[in-house]
Amino acid sequence: MTAPDSPVRVLIVDDQALFREALATLLEVQPGIEVVGEAGDGEQAVRRCAELRPDVVLMDLRMPVLDGIAATARLRVEEPGVRVLALTTFDDDADVFAALRAGAVGYLLKDVSSARLVEALVAAKRGESVLQPSVAAKVVARVARLPQEDDVAPRQPLPVPLSDRELDVVRLLADGRSNREIAASLYLAEGTVKNLVTGVLSKLQVRDRTQAALRARELGLC
Repeated sequence: MTAPDSPVRVLIVDDQALFREALATLLEVQPGIEVVGEAGDGEQAVRRCAELRPDVVLMDLRMPVLDGIAATARLRVEEPGVRVLALTTFDDDADVFAALRAGAVGYLLKDVSSARLVEALVAAKRGESVLQPSVAAKVVARVARLPQEDDVAPRQPLPVPLSDRELDVVRLLADGRSNREIAASLYLAEGTVKNLVTGVLSKLQVRDRTQAALRARELGLC
């Protein structure tokens, strides 16, 4: 079994060789990150995942041969232990929701900072959802347009209500903030935020941050 403090093994998938090389160079000097390989299209990505067993795949979406969305869907079936983190230039609704439906645990744009990218890779390895703030806003907006639960069945209150501080945290989660960003916004230690997020997930009875944001919106909490 992989040790908790072992490096995050990353496969970079992008059809632009120069971008792959630059990203690999950037990540290889980051503590806790190990770039195990590269692929230039989705078909090659699926093969390389079977060979290399990365923890996380940084997946571009628009590529020849097999695009990133189709490759993500295949990996969900063929390599369910591999987490896919979409890394792309585009944040239009069609790409965002197609990638998430295909099984991506997160969606970031290529203008993301190196520090945020490293945080996202570590979170993705843990199975957490990581969304660019603009993407998180799209997800929440999509949920807001869905029929309210009151239209089909009465809402069920939470067995254990969220505290005021947990409400602050879940609202920032819905904006796509990382634990570090939430800690800075609320003037808390990052470890405290991690504990609060765990409590939020438990009380909302969800598995990850994206589901927490969606559930909170359904309940009118954010």
